[in-house]
Amino acid sequence: MVPSSNIAMNKKNLNIRKEKTNHTIELGDNKFLTELYGNQDENLSKIEGIFDVEISYRGNILEIKGHHDLCLSAGDTIMMLYNKLKNGEKPDFKNIDIIIPGKDSYPKKDNILIKTQNKKIYARSKNQDKFVKLIQSKDLVFGIGPAGTGKTYLAVATAVQALLEKNISRVILSRPAVEAGERLGFLPGDLKEKIDPYLRPLYDALEDLMPKKTLERLLENNIIEIAPLAFMRGRTLENAFIILDEAQNTSNMQMKMFLTRLGRNSKMVVLGDITQIDLPRGQSSGLKEALEILPKNNEIGRLNFNSKDIVRHKLVDKIVRAYSKISKN
Repeated sequence: MVPSSNIAMNKKNLNIRKEKTNHTIELGDNKFLTELYGNQDENLSKIEGIFDVEISYRGNILEIKGHHDLCLSAGDTIMMLYNKLKNGEKPDFKNIDIIIPGKDSYPKKDNILIKTQNKKIYARSKNQDKFVKLIQSKDLVFGIGPAGTGKTYLAVATAVQALLEKNISRVILSRPAVEAGERLGFLPGDLKEKIDPYLRPLYDALEDLMPKKTLERLLENNIIEIAPLAFMRGRTLENAFIILDEAQNTSNMQMKMFLTRLGRNSKMVVLGDITQIDLPRGQSSGLKEALEILPKNNEIGRLNFNSKDIVRHKLVDKIVRAYSKISKN
């Protein structure tokens, strides 16, 4: 059971985001715009239909309105077509839905990966698609990779979908309370206020996926729990979907403790980035040890995301690559 103070913390932090957003792109060379936009903007209209977005423009500046992920994907498609024109290629505008980047046209409006009350989620890379399918088919899955690849969001969304479809009866989301060199004792406030910043990303994902009143009810009834890793000790979690985020910041004993909580008819997803370990110097990461010692067989799923899977701002990919070079050196 999560303490009543945690329930109060859960309600306090509910602030549902708006479902729709705007995305702006700027094209460098105006001479390709007529061909890119099409006769009476027919090419832009096709892209609007594929991604369920609205596109307006003033010269070479386009504004795309719609669901966040679809806006980004529509923008990526426009940039792909624009670059083809710049390189002297002649895209097949009559079949835009076929030439969208990715073998399987990620994401298309009819290629829904996960569906919750608030969201329809589309895979934005092959690895995102593989990751969700691994979670759906395996009882234990490790998702490893850099920030911005969507691994936490996809895991939480898959858990919410499983709960809504009554495949499991509870969702437990957890994180170790260690991050960026800070320790709880040095932070202001009581225990609730100290813990809250570490759990905020999990609240954010849930708030984006579910209506406010539904989420409040599930949190109050402990059908969804959000708690630090220490709260997992001594429990056996049956008929549950359990997620451990930022797992690179667990000790070896903590990781063993967490993995052995897996009960009957349960799924467990472990997420982390082994290049971002914030443990004290000399302390080994439980995630690294688990990846080394656990058997490599078909019972345990593992997917390694890379910088190509980053779906945040385009600069995040460049930032990750820059820091990766330093680590290698």
